[in-house]
Amino acid sequence: MNIRFYNARILTMAEGEGLIENGELHVRGDRITCVGELEKREKRTKQWDREIDVKGNLLMPGFKNAHTHSAMTFLRSHADDMKLQDWLTKAVFPYEAKLTGEDIYDCTKLAVLEYLTSGTTTVGDMYLNDAAVAKAMAESGMRCVMSSAISGDDVEKAERLREDFARFNKENSLVSFKLGIHAEYTCSKAFVERVSAIANDLKQPVFTHCSETKAEVEGCRERYGLSPVEFLDSVGIFNYGGTIYHGVHVDEKDIEVLKKRNISVVTNPASNLKLASGIAPITSYMEAGVNLGIGTDGPASNNCLDMFREMFLVTALGKLRENDAAAVDATRVLKMAVGGGARAMGLDKCDCLKNGKKADLIMIDLTQPNMQPIHNIAKNLVYSGSKSNVMMTMINGKILYENGKFHIGSSPEEIYRNVDKVCERILRD
Repeated sequence: MNIRFYNARILTMAEGEGLIENGELHVRGDRITCVGELEKREKRTKQWDREIDVKGNLLMPGFKNAHTHSAMTFLRSHADDMKLQDWLTKAVFPYEAKLTGEDIYDCTKLAVLEYLTSGTTTVGDMYLNDAAVAKAMAESGMRCVMSSAISGDDVEKAERLREDFARFNKENSLVSFKLGIHAEYTCSKAFVERVSAIANDLKQPVFTHCSETKAEVEGCRERYGLSPVEFLDSVGIFNYGGTIYHGVHVDEKDIEVLKKRNISVVTNPASNLKLASGIAPITSYMEAGVNLGIGTDGPASNNCLDMFREMFLVTALGKLRENDAAAVDATRVLKMAVGGGARAMGLDKCDCLKNGKKADLIMIDLTQPNMQPIHNIAKNLVYSGSKSNVMMTMINGKILYENGKFHIGSSPEEIYRNVDKVCERILRD
């Protein structure tokens, strides 16, 4: 469709650009073709399938939830208030083992509904069945970057990465695939070395959970005399860059490696708090120039897939950790949630609103009490914004959510029924 937005405030999030107060934005197909002040643009020179009066509300790029496990929706509020090891071994792993591909498909669709209501236009998903996740995301119209969760000690199993990389990077333009391992502590050294060989052969970055807990770091040092970051780098995993999820327990040497290898860090504050894992050193990353993204992690450990809450926690916890109310400025956090996440997932066409970029954008209601008065929109979004402010979510030029209505090919009621059946069979037997 060709859509014209007008009478809009526009936060392009492009480098060096500020707020456009009275502007319009044009979408043709899946691309943005015009962004700017109203008086500088032709108003009605083209035929439009739809013209939307934004009425002074805000258009901005969608949020990038750069690390999540979407299908874990079936465990939301079922696996809470437990110590980490008990949580994993008693409330998560045994039930995940019962999931079918169809279960993962249905549970992923539930997550998509929540992503859309909170203004998320891309998710970085890591889970057990890439084919089921890819199908759910593509059918819903959600942009998704999958990273493999492969693990174990069967080195031949790692070769599956080559097939998945070739398959999922050509099946659907909305879904892409990145090489990955679940984590250092769930893989043998030989397994990690095989994945490293594949990554170097394909000249691709690698994505992984890393340095999430103190116990994880201590265990790696006992095994190899190195931190997880140093160990993975020592076997060549990061020769072509990559992204680590969490990065809570790192030291100066780790940060040097991350910077040198052009590795992004995706922080997941709500999950790290709920599981008592710790607070990531966001200020240290910023000072070193490490690219940062934000993710919710899965709905079993968060339990909410809400980037507004994550943004607030990133800045508030950063201030607390540094004992400095000026630390981790909200404007930089908003950039993390948009452009930083896009860079972490390799999406250079989804980082801002400019001509030629993908039409992944959201409309924010500025008329609600929590967004008034409008002194600074960026800070309002981070400090007082809420998913209730999201009026519309567009991905790839298609409006998938608008004023409480979804357009993803399935009704919420149908999705809820299907997920209830999964829970009934797996959790309530």
